[in-house]
Amino acid sequence: MADPARAARLAQRIKVIVAEALRRRVKDERAELITVTDARVTNDLQHATVYYTVMGSEEERAAAEEVLDSHRGALRHEVGRQLTIRLTPTLEFIADEIPENAAHLEDLLRQAREQDAEVAALREQAAPAGEDDPYRSYGEPGENGDESGDETDSERS
Repeated sequence: MADPARAARLAQRIKVIVAEALRRRVKDERAELITVTDARVTNDLQHATVYYTVMGSEEERAAAEEVLDSHRGALRHEVGRQLTIRLTPTLEFIADEIPENAAHLEDLLRQAREQDAEVAALREQAAPAGEDDPYRSYGEPGENGDESGDETDSERS
């Protein structure tokens, strides 16, 4: 079992190697649309998962997946040639959904800001419900429930 820090360093190196190999070695114009975003390597250094994004339509994403699947062996060969480890890890390519999730979160934040602005506009125009002074003030006649006003028990007798 390898050190997790070593696996993380190896993953970063694999990310760079695969990105460069896609640019230099793969002679397919569909590979130009692929951006390698991350890589993860298991602690035993046997399997590497490479995350990628493709900016474009659904057809371009499917074409990029085809390119990666068809050139998996060449990319693995390039990784093995440039790394100085005993066994070359197998490569698995997974489409990264972070950009779509980030766009969705940005939309939600935009909607929340719009709703906050609407509430702030309503708050500016709002007036308190009821009278200007909603609290009772004892001392005015008729407020205590008796008709006499400020009369005390000694004054009544």
